Amino acid sequence: MLTFPREEYLARIEKTKQRMQKEGIDCLLISQQANMNYLTGYDGWSFYVHQCVIVSLEQEQPIWIGRGMDANGARILSFLDKENIYEYPDYLVHNTVDHPMHHIAKIIHEKGWDKKTFGVEMDQFYFTHRAYLELEAKLPNAKFVDGNTLVNWVRVIKSDREIEFMKIAGQIAENVMQTAVDSINVGVRECDAAAEIARSQYRGTAEHSGDYPAIVPLMMAGEKTKTPHLTWTEKKFAADEAVLLELSGVYRHYHTPIARTIFLGQNPPPIMTETAAVVTEGLAAALEIIKPGVVAEDVEARWREAIAHSSIVKESRLGYSIGINYPPDWGEHTISLRPGDKTVIQPGMALHLIPGIWYDNVGFEIDASIVVTETGYEHLFNYPVDLVLK
Repeated sequence: MLTFPREEYLARIEKTKQRMQKEGIDCLLISQQANMNYLTGYDGWSFYVHQCVIVSLEQEQPIWIGRGMDANGARILSFLDKENIYEYPDYLVHNTVDHPMHHIAKIIHEKGWDKKTFGVEMDQFYFTHRAYLELEAKLPNAKFVDGNTLVNWVRVIKSDREIEFMKIAGQIAENVMQTAVDSINVGVRECDAAAEIARSQYRGTAEHSGDYPAIVPLMMAGEKTKTPHLTWTEKKFAADEAVLLELSGVYRHYHTPIARTIFLGQNPPPIMTETAAVVTEGLAAALEIIKPGVVAEDVEARWREAIAHSSIVKESRLGYSIGINYPPDWGEHTISLRPGDKTVIQPGMALHLIPGIWYDNVGFEIDASIVVTETGYEHLFNYPVDLVLK
């Protein structure tokens, strides 16, 4: 049931080990579910309890350690040999005295790794402060360093098969956005439109199933368009109001986000049409310069240059890298298109450019999800960027 060939997982692990060696890390303890999946194939909704994958320079395969009832999931879905799958007893779940890290430390002792230099993901959602303290206390002779985005940076360059998955996610994204446009009408409850959007995300296409997104459908209507990252209520959509949508198509946890703006009426206010024109122009200009060798911050600089004739100011980043992920975020936590990011754009990188603008009374969002090619870039979905009037 492997999502990728065994050889691809081993190649990813080898690249991870090369980065570990450069940073003086003997063992890398990974808690982020996307990184666990990327290196082993394990995919389960078990990230609400403590689990990890440990990559050691001393052995070919990583080891997986998790809750006992989830271990069969690792045996079914990962490429790991059975002897590299470890489980901890259930009494450790939400135990206020004993902790799963005690059991993980015991395994580390048994493997003879207790005096090694460990990289841990110090700023990830699933690695808690207590987990770190318990691990540190049980491994007094180990050295701990920050390996927070080590695997994330390995993930930045996508394989051909990963890009294929993101293109499938892009096809799903087209369906999802069209479902949103069809479902959002005056008098319709926001929750009913959200239900149709979620249904479309899960259904996917005729050929491929969808998957659950790392971020739920973000739908900002009326007054809520002055800010991003809000969700639906039972409120009904009203005439002459805008609706901002930030959605995603997902295939096997690979995300292709899509964002658009709807106006429920035929006469949007001038500020909205003017903003739409400027933002669309700026996005097109930023995309024009994307190719291998360009520096990430230069893409954002081109955006600012293109909109300099207007009064629009965007203080947040223009975009970021995307790929495989789990809740609560579909961003890879690596590339950010903003001043100071010196990352050199390379073939196989996937980027989400989303120039969202939020005023005190209205907002506007469009986007582009792309993959970098040998000569430029390719869109991951095909959907008009125009302001949608209904």
